[in-house]
Amino acid sequence: MGSTASARNGTWRNWGGNVSARPAREVTPASVAELAAAVRGAGEDGLTVKAVGTGHSFTSIAATSGVLIRPQLLTGIRNIDRDAMTVTVEAGTPLKRLNLALAREGLSLTNMGDIMEQTVSGATSTGTHGTGRESASIAAQIRGVELVTADGSVLTCSAEENPDVFAAARIGLGALGIVTAITFAVEPVFLLTAREEPMPLDRVLADFDALWAENEHFEFYWFPHTGSTTTKRNNRSAGPARPVPRARGWFEDEFLSNGVFQGVQWIGRSLPAAVPAIARVSSRALSARTYTDLPYKVFTSPRRVRFVEMEYAVPRAAVTGVLRELRALVERSGLRVSFPVEVRTAPADDITLSTASGRDSAYVAVHMFRGTPYQAYFTAAERIFTAHEGRPHWGKVHTRDASYFAEVYPRFGEFTALRDRLDPDRRFQNDYLRRVLGS
Repeated sequence: MGSTASARNGTWRNWGGNVSARPAREVTPASVAELAAAVRGAGEDGLTVKAVGTGHSFTSIAATSGVLIRPQLLTGIRNIDRDAMTVTVEAGTPLKRLNLALAREGLSLTNMGDIMEQTVSGATSTGTHGTGRESASIAAQIRGVELVTADGSVLTCSAEENPDVFAAARIGLGALGIVTAITFAVEPVFLLTAREEPMPLDRVLADFDALWAENEHFEFYWFPHTGSTTTKRNNRSAGPARPVPRARGWFEDEFLSNGVFQGVQWIGRSLPAAVPAIARVSSRALSARTYTDLPYKVFTSPRRVRFVEMEYAVPRAAVTGVLRELRALVERSGLRVSFPVEVRTAPADDITLSTASGRDSAYVAVHMFRGTPYQAYFTAAERIFTAHEGRPHWGKVHTRDASYFAEVYPRFGEFTALRDRLDPDRRFQNDYLRRVLGS
């Protein structure tokens, strides 16, 4: 697992350090048959089963006191179909390795999130996404899923085969079975030009619709306690490639965004009163830059500063109002927020429990440095998000339960009915799923 999620004395911990579990036993299957046997064995012993990836979820979605499945031997590309333009990959493959392997084959995913440490199954099962005007989450690029269900059988699904399972299993929360392989749509590799520049928050909010409409991928970061943002626009380019020069890349991505940022977070945690002043300096530290590179080098960035995060999807039309309410909250509350607020978008998709299911969405993410009290900030922010029928990211901190989800997801009952059929004995249950799906 390296530096991602750790296990000590039989205790599993997530990346953010806010979730731990003590499984009865751990299994690292080397094949789908071994994984299926592990699921059957758990059933015989009356134990629940959970697969864990790299622990990048801030919720307890992967925690179990039963059998913990580690998928690190189920990695690599199974098949590339150049006629269908798909790639089938084992569930434990890290996105980082998939991106590198695809680039070597002259291929790429259409869109991706900004972290590439996660496994493909962990990232898709929780609805990980980037930002895009037409291109949606990683799960929306799935064309087929193979999973081991509660009775130990292997089920494959796609738009043609078991379409009802396919509609749900692309973002299955680990509730329908253990994903063993995923088939993604891919396209010939392309270049993206990234344009990053500071912009006043008022201007971003006033021009948000235009910024969204004019760019394939638009996102921005607002620094609380300031009127400043950093915007990022990614658009396809005919080339040539002009990567960030190495020294500057190190300075901005490693030193400023990770090294100095880490130091700033330490200071803010010890001296909360200094946070607004630090925020003003931080928001001015990053200058404008433009570069052109392969998609995964533009979409993703290293994240070494550990944090805890809450993120909600709200209807895209509501996002500027949500940001104004969030700014008013920070101004009047006395909260000291040292981490920027991240805003991204996604088009509506047809996945049952996708945060963008059936509606064009904007994502607002609030973060706190690991070890800093975050409850007051997150609780107040969540009140704003839920007032707009927000849907929380399944892998990030939230307090919602099944009764709330039944209101904000029109097809919620479709998912729970499928779960009743595929996992009647709740082999894949844990406390988190009991809360968000009902028992």
